[in-house]
Amino acid sequence: MKKRSLWILLGILVCYTYSFGQDQSSATTAPKPLVAPNDWYQLDRATTGFYGISLDKAYDLLKGRKSKTVVVAVIDSGVDTLQEDLKPILWHNPGEIPHNGIDDDHNGYVDDYYGWNFLGNKDGKNVNKDSYEAARVYWQLKPKYGDSTPDTANLKGEAKYEAVMFLKAKSAVLNGVDPATLMIMKRILPVLESGDSVIAKDLGKKEFNGHDLQTYVPTTAEARASANIYLGIMKMNNNNDDITNTDILDDLRGQISKAESADTPPEDYRGEIVKDNYNDINDRYYGNSDVMAGTPTHGTHVTGIIAAVRNNGIGMNGIADNVKVMMIRAVPDGDEHDKDIALAIRYAVDNGAKVISMSFGKSFSPQKQWVDDAVRYAAAHDVLLVHAAGNDGKNIDSTDNFPTPVYLNGDTARNFITVGASGDPTNGGIVAGFSNYGKKLVDVFAPGVNIYSTLPGGNAYGKLSGTSMATPVVAGIAALLLEYYPELTALQLKGILVKSVSPITEKVDLPGNAGEGDSTLVSLSDISVSGGEVNAYNAVKMAMKTKGERKN
Repeated sequence: MKKRSLWILLGILVCYTYSFGQDQSSATTAPKPLVAPNDWYQLDRATTGFYGISLDKAYDLLKGRKSKTVVVAVIDSGVDTLQEDLKPILWHNPGEIPHNGIDDDHNGYVDDYYGWNFLGNKDGKNVNKDSYEAARVYWQLKPKYGDSTPDTANLKGEAKYEAVMFLKAKSAVLNGVDPATLMIMKRILPVLESGDSVIAKDLGKKEFNGHDLQTYVPTTAEARASANIYLGIMKMNNNNDDITNTDILDDLRGQISKAESADTPPEDYRGEIVKDNYNDINDRYYGNSDVMAGTPTHGTHVTGIIAAVRNNGIGMNGIADNVKVMMIRAVPDGDEHDKDIALAIRYAVDNGAKVISMSFGKSFSPQKQWVDDAVRYAAAHDVLLVHAAGNDGKNIDSTDNFPTPVYLNGDTARNFITVGASGDPTNGGIVAGFSNYGKKLVDVFAPGVNIYSTLPGGNAYGKLSGTSMATPVVAGIAALLLEYYPELTALQLKGILVKSVSPITEKVDLPGNAGEGDSTLVSLSDISVSGGEVNAYNAVKMAMKTKGERKN
């Protein structure tokens, strides 16, 4: 699952020089820009100046109209089913009695009350950490290709796809992180860990963020070094003080593991727990009903953006007001597996979801045909798929980001919308520097910088950034439209979302140039299909004038 690896790694390398080359008499505090309100991404630009989606204006148009409940599936890392702002909006399988150990609705999944967890086994064990797909592909195909270079020019179909994928994986694994960078990462990790333990003891909690560090007075040199690095990384990430020490440490360990995959095959984390026949897509009734598992932060945050209870006086307001969110856990801390994603899409469709939010992505898809077939299955059942463009600051017209709407045969899924991340001039820039882009494959941009939403444990809330946050913004608007205009098809929903954007006429910084000196200015129409940011008010106005074509 790609969160903000590129930017945390970049921050680590930048802060390495600072932390070890400067006077460490006190922890550094990054200067703060003008602070946007927590709900900036829902505001109207014309009346507030913030580049939001005009949500209140959309609801003004909908006053007096009745809505119909829409089921939105979230394929993600899990969800905190006890979070105060989410409990009322979580989907409950109407045919299932929870926790009785019986498959009451006979769909093959026992106790799937909130959804399903494809990253577990029947004994209750769950996959949390996983490897990276490049390493899995390289080591799986290395015995077949060895050190040879396949003649891809004379290959066709699946044989060519596999050979090209192997060469790309081989390059990624063998040329991924240069030895000097790996040495820095290995040197900095124990320093961070040593200081981290001191900070945790001083603060009285294992997980802390930038807000805690702003007032923290280091008690040792190690704690001071760690605090400097943590604060520097947060500065690199749009001054986001909600990033935690756990986020940073997990990412750094993952980057080191990824870099070392050239010498050692990745551990089969999933296979050791799930125990399915991975090569058989029809072996589908594996997993368990634990949608919370051990890693629900990402999925909980995404779910709140879509549908946290509105106007209840606590926490925050989700975008859609009459939604039930079905959680399908298929995204570990690492790269997801194609089989799990394909079956997650099918599960969502079979159980009534009309919008599927997918805040994940990877650079390799060895079983792409399985995912393609699932996307076609969703299209046949009139289900809209909303997918994150990714956080590498790259052009995905020419750089792979799976899943993709382009099938193996070259056709394009019409029920698939890809989302880049936007921000605000006071909040990370109009376009997020980490966001992927593409004139052909990124349909729209949506707010994805410092997005305030629900977090697990103790009814918490906080800000995260990424195209992972922009995607549920679009999924939430799509669900809102479908609530009040249930006759709209998935294709019509996508058309409205793309055509009703707020055009961004200002030149924006081309994503991916952070730390490279002068930026490149482009028009948003040069890096996306729509040339704008989604706007709920414009979308509702357009939906009012659109004759729905959905068939029962």
